[in-house]
Amino acid sequence: MNPPPDNTPAIEVFALTKTYGSGNTEVVAMKDVSLRVAKGEVIALLGPSGAGKSTLLTAMGLINPPTSGRITIGGRPVLDGPKPLVDLRAFRRHHLGFVFQKANLIPFLNAVQNVQVALEINDVPARAARRRALELLDYLGVADRANNLPSALSGGQQQRVSVARALANDPNLILADEPTAALDSHRGRQVMELFRKVAHERGAGVIVVTHDQRSLDVFDRTLEMEDGQLKSSQKPD
Repeated sequence: MNPPPDNTPAIEVFALTKTYGSGNTEVVAMKDVSLRVAKGEVIALLGPSGAGKSTLLTAMGLINPPTSGRITIGGRPVLDGPKPLVDLRAFRRHHLGFVFQKANLIPFLNAVQNVQVALEINDVPARAARRRALELLDYLGVADRANNLPSALSGGQQQRVSVARALANDPNLILADEPTAALDSHRGRQVMELFRKVAHERGAGVIVVTHDQRSLDVFDRTLEMEDGQLKSSQKPD
């Protein structure tokens, strides 16, 4: 008999609000945001500058806790308002992956070492870490560049290595902030398709903040933010 499917969401957030200052200087950056992202789902987070996208992303990434609200990742409560319910630093290392606009690779390490280091800081032995890093580079189509320094890689190749690094510890959730902003349309689409591949084949929840309207068909769902609130959720055409 097959085990029942695991319907635990990759992440669930409840009524997240983030304010800065108080009284006459209070600014509400995010207000009463609730959402659920399934394992294996890839979502685009859209909205104009200042809409609250980065505030939401950094809250879900346990980097900038909300003023109020709750966050559950992989079925485990991790934040109740600003109060941590787990060791946030250790939890991020083991359960979250991050990809940014710039690949932020360590310039004096080659591609495989940039992925390997993400495993070694979690006490994975060097030989096993290198084997896992090479497997991920192969999975993302850059195994032939494993021994190249970042300066010898194209922008698209650097982002592939960055995605490999984000996958290193088999995270529940991957958060990407404008990961294609510095790429041309062809390479940008390739990176977006990688996120879909990662979500659908490896079961991670993936949330991508983007202004790029050209690749929205890659996503399972789009979320629209405006004035710190989620305004709509839909499947792209």
